[in-house]
Amino acid sequence: MGILDLGNGDLAELLDVTYTLRKKYKGNTVGVQILTNGRSGNCSQNCAYCAQSRESKADIEIYRLVSYEKLSRDGQAVKEKNLARHCIGLSGIRFSDSEIDEFAALVRDLKKEANTHICCSIGFLSPAQAKKLKDAGVNRINHNLNTSRNYYPRICTTHSYDERVANIKMLQDMGFEICSGGIVGLGETNADVADMFFELRGINPQSVPVNFLLPLKGTALEGTGTAHLTPEYCLKVLCLARLMLPRSDIRCAAGREVYLKGHEREMFKAVDSIFASGYLTAGGQGIDETIRIITDAEFEYRVNH
Repeated sequence: MGILDLGNGDLAELLDVTYTLRKKYKGNTVGVQILTNGRSGNCSQNCAYCAQSRESKADIEIYRLVSYEKLSRDGQAVKEKNLARHCIGLSGIRFSDSEIDEFAALVRDLKKEANTHICCSIGFLSPAQAKKLKDAGVNRINHNLNTSRNYYPRICTTHSYDERVANIKMLQDMGFEICSGGIVGLGETNADVADMFFELRGINPQSVPVNFLLPLKGTALEGTGTAHLTPEYCLKVLCLARLMLPRSDIRCAAGREVYLKGHEREMFKAVDSIFASGYLTAGGQGIDETIRIITDAEFEYRVNH
């Protein structure tokens, strides 16, 4: 029987064991990051969970590139609130060289102005494009596996799992920090969740974001049931992530405010990283309130890179 199949009566012991490992590698601190939606909508991919997919009917903003003013405001918030990093997501799977040049110029200005640690989610890059971003000051790249290799064709058919893994390996070889995680609640089995973490263990990313599905209206998974995403189940998933990747930052990402509200003290026994201020096309808890739940749970808030 796996961790996700444990009875809820065993959860307290599981959390205690997990906390021992979390404290060994991460102490008692929690890092906070914010996420800017750098390019929204019009994606050529058909990821079933995503409001920005080519098949999505979700009512979202659509723009090619966010203004520098917005990037600057978010960058200043990261600096002023002493957050861990500024994450920037761009919809799409591939970008032209001119688009990369344009974005790299924004990153250079942002680094000069705020000098924050920057993580970008930016699809598949060529080595030359990746070097441009690295030279501009991008520290970390996010590229999620999202689910198990076996289940992946059920949520996306416009690119393969192997393409994702190869992209990550190329970026690692170039010296980027890697952020890679997944989404729980897509209709996968417990075995799929475990398999995803086994794949991630092989990658050994610096950060592992664990999202719990928000079935947004207009997406292919709009009607997906989430009754099984109880606080107890979500905590078991986070414990599994910590136990399998003890040295990585384990981040409770999308769905935290929905599925784990009121359970932050238990959540932080596994988790050492969270987002504030939303998730691309979904809202989230503000920065000050996010910091407050950390200190109320008797954990320490600080930069974690």
